[in-house]
Amino acid sequence: MTTLVVVSHSDPHSLTQHVARTTADAIRNMGGDVDIADLHAENFDPRFSKDDLNLFRGNGTPPTDVSAEQDRIDRADDLILVFPMYWWSMPALLKGWIDRVFVSGWAYEFTPGSEFVKKLDRLTVHLIPVAGDDADSFERHGVYEAFRTQIERGIIEYCGATLGSTTFVHESDTKSRDLLAAEIRDLSESIAARVAYPATATSR
Repeated sequence: MTTLVVVSHSDPHSLTQHVARTTADAIRNMGGDVDIADLHAENFDPRFSKDDLNLFRGNGTPPTDVSAEQDRIDRADDLILVFPMYWWSMPALLKGWIDRVFVSGWAYEFTPGSEFVKKLDRLTVHLIPVAGDDADSFERHGVYEAFRTQIERGIIEYCGATLGSTTFVHESDTKSRDLLAAEIRDLSESIAARVAYPATATSR
């Protein structure tokens, strides 16, 4: 099984980057193949350009950088997105990556008067959002439901991919380093087991 870990954070020493690396290491330790896409380090351009707009309108071909990202995902069985929570959602860089990469003709197919076709049914997606707030606050303010609607349903399920797991890392700014380290170790091993042994992994 092959896994692509996509991480979006500008600080290579951030907790988000640490979670991504720890998860990738856990997958390798279980014998899985894994690739890490660090969107900041790779200088991915999230801006929806004229070429992207032409492609959306059914003209032209995908820009070279978009095709490269699609090829990378096509080689993977599992996709893991690791990102900090910004304004109840994901950073602009990761959102721009999705805007440009998960396009009609590759992630889904739709033209007026034709059937809507979901094209990523072979892919399983795991989400690891890193949040400063606690779980009670997320529940109280409806953040979980907003996340499910916008990201799980609005992106992953829309394209036909399977939602493998969503694992929040809460209180990232206030929890003790020891507690965070143990939590990250447990979540990385849990997701690695899902990726390495998908037939035996339990549901979320």
